[in-house]
Amino acid sequence: MRTCILLVGHGSRHQAGNEEIKQFSANWTELNPRWRIETCFIEFADVLLDEGLDNAARDAERVIVVPLILNAAGHVKMEIPHHINEARVRHADIEFVYATHLGANDAILTILKRNLRKVMAQMDMPDPKTTGVIILGRGASDCVANGEIAKMARWLFDETDHEYVDIAFTGITYPRLEAVVKKQATLGMTQMAILPYYLFTGTLMERIKRQVERLLKQYPQIAIAHGYYFGFEPEIYALLNQRVNAASGEEQETSMMECDGCKYRQLAEVHADVHHHAHHHEHKEIPGVVAGVTA
Repeated sequence: MRTCILLVGHGSRHQAGNEEIKQFSANWTELNPRWRIETCFIEFADVLLDEGLDNAARDAERVIVVPLILNAAGHVKMEIPHHINEARVRHADIEFVYATHLGANDAILTILKRNLRKVMAQMDMPDPKTTGVIILGRGASDCVANGEIAKMARWLFDETDHEYVDIAFTGITYPRLEAVVKKQATLGMTQMAILPYYLFTGTLMERIKRQVERLLKQYPQIAIAHGYYFGFEPEIYALLNQRVNAASGEEQETSMMECDGCKYRQLAEVHADVHHHAHHHEHKEIPGVVAGVTA
């Protein structure tokens, strides 16, 4: 079956972000030379969804639509499916398959841990017990999408020695970055590592840089450093490959059960083929921390 893969990026008013997605798509094509890959955007770019779907449909029997998006909110749940349904009407002889978004999983956790190590190195490797961590996402009106970031904060808390791993958002919902920095300063953190939960550069990444500059002036006694976005990390390419293979029926979807990220399961699987998940195991308890995220 002649198949075209349509990579759907969000799009940004900051043209550099759109160029990065195009470069990402070119890199992904080089990694998978047998695949025909087209690229389009949801908004703020030259090739939007309808045109992208039509481009992908040319000389194809099947189009696999792959959202290059971390969390499933309105764009993933409603907007992209709406445009796919319209494309099915325009191209009735072509099969359109909608692949799963990137999601929050072990691959994303690996990137977060790597970025945290880099930020800690920027600050000369301070004591994690006095270094607060803030995962900074875009924010959505969808509680499930926001909850995915909270899940990653909990996992990062479990995988590190930091006593406070918080979440903040640049817009739409709360808390905002300034409020969380104020709280961690009150709790006695003398360093803070801010980890953007973004795929590529854009207007919001530029906003984060300006916010950090202001915060450094407001809290001269605190070392504050921020990491970078995820886009070109190898785990993102690998996740997309999994999504395409699952949509093609060549590989089982990598959706995770709730206990799949548990380190006790991972340790147990080294010694046994069967997972007996003990729910009485102990996790570190920190006063003022609820589910790994400070209240």
